[in-house]
Amino acid sequence: MPEYLAPGVYVEETSFRAKSIEGVSTSTAGFIGPTAFGPTEGTPELLTSFADFSRIFGGIDDLVFGGQEQGNFMAHAVRAFFDNGGSRLYVTRVYEPTPPAVGDADANAGKASTVVGSPDDPLLQARFPGRAGNMTVIFAVRAAANTLVNTALGRTLRAIRAGDVVFLRPALSSTVSSGLYDVEDDSGTFQLRGPAGAVAPGVVELGDLTAGPDDDRVHRVTLSVRVRRQGRFEEEQSWEDLALNAAGRNALTSIFTATPTQRQQHLTVPFLVDTDLDGGALLRALVGDAVLDNVALSLASRDELAALSPLGERPGLDLLERAYTLAGGSDGELPTPIRYAGESEGLEKSGLMTFEDTEDISIVAAPGSSAVYNDQGARARVDSIVQALLSHCQLRMRYRVAVLDSPPNQVLSEVRDFRGKFDSTHAALYYPWVTVIDPNDPAGRREMNLPPSGFVAGIYARTDVLHGVVKAPANEVVFGAIGFERLLNKAQQDVLNPLGVNCFRFFEGRGFRLWGARTISSDPEWKYISVRRYFAYLERSIDRGTQWAVFENNGDRLWANVRRTVEDFLFNEWRQGALLGLDPEQAFFVRCDRSTMTQNDLDNGRLICLIGVAVIKPAEFVIFRIGQITADSRS
Repeated sequence: MPEYLAPGVYVEETSFRAKSIEGVSTSTAGFIGPTAFGPTEGTPELLTSFADFSRIFGGIDDLVFGGQEQGNFMAHAVRAFFDNGGSRLYVTRVYEPTPPAVGDADANAGKASTVVGSPDDPLLQARFPGRAGNMTVIFAVRAAANTLVNTALGRTLRAIRAGDVVFLRPALSSTVSSGLYDVEDDSGTFQLRGPAGAVAPGVVELGDLTAGPDDDRVHRVTLSVRVRRQGRFEEEQSWEDLALNAAGRNALTSIFTATPTQRQQHLTVPFLVDTDLDGGALLRALVGDAVLDNVALSLASRDELAALSPLGERPGLDLLERAYTLAGGSDGELPTPIRYAGESEGLEKSGLMTFEDTEDISIVAAPGSSAVYNDQGARARVDSIVQALLSHCQLRMRYRVAVLDSPPNQVLSEVRDFRGKFDSTHAALYYPWVTVIDPNDPAGRREMNLPPSGFVAGIYARTDVLHGVVKAPANEVVFGAIGFERLLNKAQQDVLNPLGVNCFRFFEGRGFRLWGARTISSDPEWKYISVRRYFAYLERSIDRGTQWAVFENNGDRLWANVRRTVEDFLFNEWRQGALLGLDPEQAFFVRCDRSTMTQNDLDNGRLICLIGVAVIKPAEFVIFRIGQITADSRS
């Protein structure tokens, strides 16, 4: 209570309204699996398009695990998710390095690299493991116009800062040496130290130079970097105007560093430069003397070119570049269930554990994890990955559901056996795989089968946005599909649907559709995935919307506020058609009073609110009963 000590007028704010509960989003998905590139641990990044995924995790080119080529199912699933209506997606990459022949595992295993020149020179290394790291890096030298000018205060270098690297091209009568120099600040006055690589580098004061059209010239030198990554749809990345000294503006070593300070830099700069060199020495190591000779020639005047014998010709831009190809990148081995489950080391997490700190995920899938189910000895691997997904959704993060892929090339009896291994109220299984045109085929004729989870997660998100989470995500068109691995008929689905296997069907005139909405639970109360997801929506919304009640005085006033808050939220749900009943009394009830709490509960700080809702269920079987009547009969 406020204190009133001195006479006066006191104005206070109060609230006459019950607290409100805002419904949480249910359309955000989290995918886990191998990718071509990208980070293997840490907080997953939110993606809003397939272009975001491609920029960080590489494209859709196939992966190679232990010499065995396999489709890049994660990339295809991400593409299918966005094509089918998804808008927000988190991706976690799992990577299994190839076991070393001797000794402990190498932290840089699978990362492409190359050494520039001798072993003491810079090392170029892909930031993340993967064959996509076998990229081409092109360093191009760029020289600005002459920066040495005369002013009223004497000679100065225009648009130059301490830490820059310059190329000094002296006049014919000059006593200074041509070459690369590092700009230093000597008590407020610039001086040039170099040339780089000299046995005893000299220092050139500005007073030693002459500024004029035919006199000494000083050109600021920078690097441009281009990266060409492997892949059919990869685009070239470029960085311009990079300084060569670590203290310089836009320094090369600060952008291509092994320890970036910005998350965007960590995710989007694909390689690093590991070196202790700086300034002109770094430039000489990266591009070599031949390129630097061409730089000197490119800065020559027309008269200087004409005086050369044979006649000098100004070099093209291609002669001012040097390219390196990183090699040794590997996709590793097929990830084990332990990689999917993840682990936590300090602040860094991997696998499914990376999703635990991201609250807005509602849908979890491991696209393509069942692809190897039919391989010798791989069934236990697939079963363990599924169990990790179920444990994540049902035990640790209970507001989520898992979308499970059936194994490929399964007949009815096989998919029944696969379904029979699992029982969960927080998961749904989909069959068969979806057929699309392989985007890696230039002719556009080759077909490929993809796991269903990417398409289904997108349909979940689309249904949530258009109709609400209470609507069953079924009888929806599968965008991008040109067929299914198996075309099922009604008799075949009669076998699978009661078991909780959701099928894709083709209907003449209605296209390719998802035709099932059940969980893999044996509990009839949680038969439908829409009911499970709607309860998760209700529980999470009430959880987040009533945090204000914690540590309030546990009495009648608080109980009434909690009741009104929850009732207002459920009333709005009833008005939107999510609950059964002709009036709110039939649709839900909320009790929070002495009838729901004992004195022992109150003594132990517990507030117990009992909520009952009549959730609407999907019309899975639409039945019309038709019989004959006579003309004079009455209905």
